[in-house]
Amino acid sequence: MKTSERSRDEPPAVPGVAGFRATEVRCIRRKETTVLESSRRNFLRLTGAAGAGLALVGARPFAAHAAPARPAEAALVPEAEATTLWYRTPAREDQIIREGLPIGNGRLGALAGGGPAEDVVYLTDGSFWTGGRNDTLQSDGQLPYDSNGFGSFGLLAQVRIALTGHTPDAYADYRRALDLSNGIVSARYRIGRTTYRRELYASHPDDVIVLRLTRSGGGSHTGAVSLVGTHGEVTTASGGRASFAGTLANGLRYAAALTVIGVGGRVGVDGSKVTFEDCREVLVVICGGTDYSRDAARNFRDPGTDPLALARAKVAAAVGVGATELLGTHVADYRRLYDRMRLRLGESTPVQRALDTWSRVAVRYTDPSTPDPELEAMYVQFGRYLTITGSRDRLPMNLQGIWVHNNNPDWYGDYHTDINIQMNYWLADPAGLGECTQALADYCVSQLPVWTDVTRRLFNDPRNRFRNTSGKVAGWAVAFSTNIYGGSGWAWHPSGNAWLCNSLWRHYEYSLDRSYLAKIYPVLRGAAEFWQARLVPTTVTEPDGTTREVLIDDTAWSPEHGPDAKGITYAQELAWDLFQQIRIAAEVLGRDAEFAAEVTDLQARLYLPRVSPKTGWLEEWMSPENLGETTHRHLSPLIGFYPGDRINTDTSPKPLIDGVRALLTARGMDSYGWACAWRSLCWSRLKHAENAYQLYLTVLRPSMNNGNGTSANLFDMYSQGSYTIFQIDANLGGATAALEMLLYSRPGVIELLPALPDAWADRGEVTGVGARGGFEVDLAWRAGKVTSVTIRSVGGTETELRAGGWRSRITVQPGRSVTLTPGR
Repeated sequence: MKTSERSRDEPPAVPGVAGFRATEVRCIRRKETTVLESSRRNFLRLTGAAGAGLALVGARPFAAHAAPARPAEAALVPEAEATTLWYRTPAREDQIIREGLPIGNGRLGALAGGGPAEDVVYLTDGSFWTGGRNDTLQSDGQLPYDSNGFGSFGLLAQVRIALTGHTPDAYADYRRALDLSNGIVSARYRIGRTTYRRELYASHPDDVIVLRLTRSGGGSHTGAVSLVGTHGEVTTASGGRASFAGTLANGLRYAAALTVIGVGGRVGVDGSKVTFEDCREVLVVICGGTDYSRDAARNFRDPGTDPLALARAKVAAAVGVGATELLGTHVADYRRLYDRMRLRLGESTPVQRALDTWSRVAVRYTDPSTPDPELEAMYVQFGRYLTITGSRDRLPMNLQGIWVHNNNPDWYGDYHTDINIQMNYWLADPAGLGECTQALADYCVSQLPVWTDVTRRLFNDPRNRFRNTSGKVAGWAVAFSTNIYGGSGWAWHPSGNAWLCNSLWRHYEYSLDRSYLAKIYPVLRGAAEFWQARLVPTTVTEPDGTTREVLIDDTAWSPEHGPDAKGITYAQELAWDLFQQIRIAAEVLGRDAEFAAEVTDLQARLYLPRVSPKTGWLEEWMSPENLGETTHRHLSPLIGFYPGDRINTDTSPKPLIDGVRALLTARGMDSYGWACAWRSLCWSRLKHAENAYQLYLTVLRPSMNNGNGTSANLFDMYSQGSYTIFQIDANLGGATAALEMLLYSRPGVIELLPALPDAWADRGEVTGVGARGGFEVDLAWRAGKVTSVTIRSVGGTETELRAGGWRSRITVQPGRSVTLTPGR
């Protein structure tokens, strides 16, 4: 091992490196400190940041930002009180996607293995994408879907940590954990009388990943850290630092860097590795990123960003802050979001609590008659954790959030626009995480210029079987898959624009934020313009024999089965919903009155689905026949029931609700995780608590033998027959389903405990759950009855509360709250 030691001619170690006592910093030379300070100055020069002593933090794009507040100490939730996933063994690297524990700051993501002797961190950046605009049509008028033109999300780097002597035969009492309450992954074990611990987290304020190795009871750390690219990059190392840079075939520039600091002992290099020897503590700070920007006019690149200089400077700045302060800053930022919602569904037994997480999931499945309410609540909090760590303020979560283990994820880790990206954001607002939806809104706004251009040039190509037969085209559309460069892939998806708008609108309904509405309005209007050009007239015969002219969607596909057809229920409901959004948005913002009037007329003329006299189901096509798969995974024809509200148990005719129930029953009680989550949500709206709950448990079942279900790390696995892949939508949709059983909000109504299952009925509470209309709700119950409810306004003023047969109309001023006891 090669090391770098302080010369006898040099002054003592650098004083005041935060997190370490100055007398212990043996491995930092004055020369190295000069390099760090030089990097800091270069960072300021490159990014235009100003101000003496400015700490360099937080990547919204990958750039510099002002210093965060530094709390005096880390306000950690004590281990005994924290909600924790834990395991008795390290993750196997060949199963890292199923067993590795995730961390993230919304831009950087990582999966951690936790092996004492050989550990690995799989590092991602949400913008690490191949591909481009992908705007050359195939012979059938559809858009290509491959890893070159369309592109793929991929793995930025691996960080590998080797520790001498920490082999499996040497250690005991191993425990690996993901602390949801504090946002930290850890591992600890004992070798002789020494207890070793490592902590890993991704700091949003400092925009770095931090790994800290500590010990108690004597002993030290000797080993090496390697930074390994995934595209053949050459890593260089010197002075305790390592880095690499590269450029993808599409021109995206990227880089990654790390620095190692030791307490006691020595830090040096051995080839491309950073080594440490006899260190009581080791701090590893990691950063990486790309020159991606949201600016379509510059082809989604920022030529002023130097990813390598930026990554090195961010690492240097964080190292200068030190371990204790870094942890305190991260925990304060993370808990600001996580602590907004608390959930208790009952108490589990001491035997259940004593089980490691994977055993606990398995036991819950094999013993279905015994609830484990703390596990079932933890799954919701895990979904919230994934939202906080996967979606802050850059790009939205894709099919796998920001966590992959290779460069060829199934479906390229893309944004599927026919349920998956939408389900990714169903949880945020109900779970008190509305600001995490901004990434989706910013994505759609940034992509809009390219989506509009490509639509107007290519959508009405005569080879496109989904083209507008009116000959008119306006606004924007997308295909079933999108990337981060304005590119679409696979087949055109005419309803995809309205589906995306549905998700954007959802946050407005929860927040009533006018500035947000103004931001998304161009997206809504462009989608409405597309539908204004797309709808075609047809004549339908009513049950009484009369005829009337209606407007229907042109030829489309009901995701993802059956024939191409006009007037599919999925499209009709989405168009109706979009027109409703434009009507309200135009009125709230005081604009486009003439356009809103035109849209209102179109909405009134839309054909709306019927119940088939042959099957008794809500029709999926304009036909009494079922033209697809009876148990198909998608619930496309029920989109007007969930997440929409046009069909609802309050105002819809009973035969229509019966048709919804019949179709839902026919679809069955088993499918992929995300499909079970959607089914559960629909059963909740039908107030069928036990069906909703059973489907929630089906999402939670363990994935075995390459089957659907939950993996050891609680990632939802999607079966591909001979293997499984991680899809994050089920984690987020499943958590949403649990909350929907406790509260159903729609315009003008908040309904409490609409579908409370028996397993949770004894006693529970939820605080900080979001409600549409601009409210937050704290709710407690006992023996299945609401005992107390507090409504806080975040913008709303009036709503009706319901709990069973009890109803109360309330008025509350913004920023105020009211507490009630139903029945009194």
